[in-house]
Amino acid sequence: MNSNEPILFLKSFLQSPKHVGSIIPSSRFLANKMVNQASWLEAKAVAELGSGTGAITRYIQEKVQDSTKVLLFEMNDTMRNNLQIAYSEFSCYPDAARLVESMNQESIQQLDYIFSGLPFFNFEPELRNTLVEQIHKALKPGGLFIAFQYSLQMKKTLSERFIIEKIELVPLNIPPAFVYVCRKKETI
Repeated sequence: MNSNEPILFLKSFLQSPKHVGSIIPSSRFLANKMVNQASWLEAKAVAELGSGTGAITRYIQEKVQDSTKVLLFEMNDTMRNNLQIAYSEFSCYPDAARLVESMNQESIQQLDYIFSGLPFFNFEPELRNTLVEQIHKALKPGGLFIAFQYSLQMKKTLSERFIIEKIELVPLNIPPAFVYVCRKKETI
């Protein structure tokens, strides 16, 4: 981790706590728990929503195949610019609510995996519903949505469009987080 990352993260949190959701970047324990849910040899296209300072992105980079397309979404301009420099082989976008449109720009039909650190429950219901709808549309049949949250409040909302395969607590994260592993339902 770059020594400036915690400061940048804290500054972003203080400027917009509803959009950042935490005062420090995710731990390596959380990042590993998330990226190890994927079968990387088969992944053709993945996205990470709320990439922040790259705490999870660096683990995606370690696992991803050269031929896999990776889309990163980060609304904070400074963080997104840093991501574009550090992960120049990935495509960066500012708005996860325009996930499908961004995929179309990259000629990606469907995603195998979507990783998310977005604080869904902090968002207004309309934005939250738009994001969940975009994620559902973007995933291939049977694709996985792997997200962390600091509570179980999203369980009901996610179960409407996804089969929640498991929820695992990662206590070695500040604050402790739940990793949701959700498979796209074929029909809703």
